[in-house]
Amino acid sequence: MAIEDCNCMILRKAARKVSNFYDAMLSPAGLRATQYAILVVVSELGAVSINDLADRLDLDRTTTGKNMRPLVLAKLIRMKPSPTDRRSRIVQLTQHGAARLEAAKPLWRRAQRAFESANGERSARDLRRALATLRVRAEVGDSGRVKADGDR
Repeated sequence: MAIEDCNCMILRKAARKVSNFYDAMLSPAGLRATQYAILVVVSELGAVSINDLADRLDLDRTTTGKNMRPLVLAKLIRMKPSPTDRRSRIVQLTQHGAARLEAAKPLWRRAQRAFESANGERSARDLRRALATLRVRAEVGDSGRVKADGDR
């Protein structure tokens, strides 16, 4: 099999291209695409637990925490203990974070238009649908063996 035929290589290459594109488009607001996504979700959900945020972003808790660290340092989000469970942490958008998000929204919309212009509106829509329906996930099972969706 040629490398060009490998789904993993094609997806990783495409993901890097798309990430670099959106990162560049959002750079005037001082945000990366992953940071923008976190701010959008926190803005939509209000006070949200790290676990719920990780689930919404489809990331593991550790990766979510690492991605939030620069946002906390920049005072765009704050974390505080949950009022109902002191072991849990709640994430909230700060006023500074809300202002940064508002400054980034027009850049995001411009990026969306540029992406659709470069790739075609129909292709972009079809791509979003195809990616939204992907059914792959790898998990480590009880035996220590990695299980992927579709494994029996």
